[in-house]
Amino acid sequence: MNKAMISASLVTALSTALVIAAAPAEAGMKDKEKCYGVALKGKNDCKAGAGTSCAGTSVRDHQGNAWSLVPKGTCEQTVSQTSPTGFGQLKEFEEKNS
Repeated sequence: MNKAMISASLVTALSTALVIAAAPAEAGMKDKEKCYGVALKGKNDCKAGAGTSCAGTSVRDHQGNAWSLVPKGTCEQTVSQTSPTGFGQLKEFEEKNS
């Protein structure tokens, strides 16, 4: 085999491995939903407002613009001390005064 053929085979093998590795993660996401206002300080899965990078960046418990992945259907049943309804929300919200 020449170098070009070996390189092409290697790229194909690596691409296939990446696709196979990503499939279980995507399948698990189908049973989850983003829930705002339930993450504890520094324990959010992602999004915590302007100037933050992502996971682990929430600066306080139950921050209204930080979310965690929870089992689908449980978000709006999970207690949130800052939510206007007292429970997690499917969209970010302005926190009520405690």
